[in-house]
Amino acid sequence: ALPIYAPANTNMKLVQIPHFKEVIIMATNCDACGHRTNEVKSGGAIEPYGTRITLRITDPSDMTRDLLKSETCNINIPELEFELGMGALGGKFTTVEGLLKDIRDLIVTKNPFNVGDSAVPGRAEKLEQFGKKIDQILEGRMEAHLVLDDLAGNSYLQNVYAPEPDPEMTVEHYVRSFEQNEELGLNDMKTEDYEDDPESSSR
Repeated sequence: ALPIYAPANTNMKLVQIPHFKEVIIMATNCDACGHRTNEVKSGGAIEPYGTRITLRITDPSDMTRDLLKSETCNINIPELEFELGMGALGGKFTTVEGLLKDIRDLIVTKNPFNVGDSAVPGRAEKLEQFGKKIDQILEGRMEAHLVLDDLAGNSYLQNVYAPEPDPEMTVEHYVRSFEQNEELGLNDMKTEDYEDDPESSSR
C-alpha cells in the first residue's frame, strides 16, 4: 500500500476495445517510491447476461492476447484446480501472460501464509508446485484452459481470428441466478415499469 502522505498522479483515459466496448483505464504513479498501478472500470452498465469465456491455451502466442478482467470476473484454471473469486485482482487490462504472472505473484510470491511465522508445513511446497505449473503454461510446455466468468458480462479476451470465430475460444452468455444478481446488487434495483410506479411520479 502507498503511504498516505505520498504524492501520486492518477491519469484516466477512455479506451475503445475493438469488437467490445469502451473502458476507463486509470493509471496511478507514486512520485515517492515509483510504484505504479493500473485499474480498469467498465465504461458501460452491467450487461443483461453473464459471460463465460474459455480459452484453450495451446501455443506461446496465446500469451500475447489482450485481456480485460473486470472487477466482477472470476478466474478458473481447471487443470490446476484453481479458482479466483471476483475482486481478488481488481479490474485490469493486460494480456494472458500478464494475468498469469499476476496470479502467480498473488498466490506464491506475495502470499502472507507462505512466509515467516505464518508458514504452514507442506503449504510452501504446494504453492511452489503451483508456481512451477504456471511457469510451464507461460513457457508453452503445458496446455491449459483459462476461464473468465464475469457475472456482469464486462470482461473480454481477444479473438485473434476476428471477425471469424476463434477455434480455441468459446464465449457463452448465461442468465444469472437470483444469488448472482444479489452479488451485483441488482435485486434491490427496480428498473422495470419505473414510470408506472405511482410513488415514483409523486417524488
